[in-house]
Amino acid sequence: MVSEIEIKRQVREFYNQVGWQEATDGFYQNASYEDLRPVAHEYIHKCHLRVLRHLNPTGRLLLDAGSGPIQYPEYLEYSKGYLHRVCADISTLALQEARKRIGSHGLFVVCDIANLPFGSNTFDGMVSLHTIHHLPADEHMRAYQELHRTLAPAGKGIIVNGWDNPPLTKFLDFWIRVAERLYAIFRPQPKVVEYAPESMPSVNHPSARGTYISKHNAAWLQKDVGSLMGVKIWCWRSVSVHFLRTFIHERLTGKWLLRILYWKEELFPHFLGKYGQYPLIELNKYK
Repeated sequence: MVSEIEIKRQVREFYNQVGWQEATDGFYQNASYEDLRPVAHEYIHKCHLRVLRHLNPTGRLLLDAGSGPIQYPEYLEYSKGYLHRVCADISTLALQEARKRIGSHGLFVVCDIANLPFGSNTFDGMVSLHTIHHLPADEHMRAYQELHRTLAPAGKGIIVNGWDNPPLTKFLDFWIRVAERLYAIFRPQPKVVEYAPESMPSVNHPSARGTYISKHNAAWLQKDVGSLMGVKIWCWRSVSVHFLRTFIHERLTGKWLLRILYWKEELFPHFLGKYGQYPLIELNKYK
């Protein structure tokens, strides 16, 4: 059994050595986990901006818990109405990159979000994006409690995380497997390119693997977390990156399909937030 300390060390090492290393065009190695193709840009952009609806528009301090380098332009919008954005992350490289983006608007703290070094009732707003699932499973509840503790009485917090194999994803995964088999049969095979052995990923090289992830489901959130604090589940994005890359293509009216999907998510935000891939969890100080 890997210890909690070792898990956090591995996560910190991954993001310092791989995840937040800048690759090309201002993107980071970690961007490989997102769909950055032009066909998906409009949809991804609008999903990022959903966070703004549930935050207080203005305030003194916004906590960005697990800020990373604030890697997407839309993330900058979240703190525009705040005096300062407090970036908290376990990765020193992430905070160095975040400082390049927001300068004196930011305050930068190396810390673990399950053990926040801030006083209670401090932040008028809070965002935590794709972070809690990197903590050891036993610390997820403590992370929610810490984020809740540091939120001001009238503050609002937003947590975006993935569910563990939600119903919609399980259903769509079947069709992804069908499509991939058809692609393998009918799509021309790509040309094989030979690489020098030293340039190939290996188990000893950090880029050959991702980092630790542990997720829960909506029932856990509603029962365990919801019994302690006010939570609401909305839809941030209902489908996985795997789904987007499999079915959404420019030549197959991909942009229009994503506009229809976004419209459906707007019509059924609670249902698709609960049963889709990525919920937007609104955290309130009081139930």
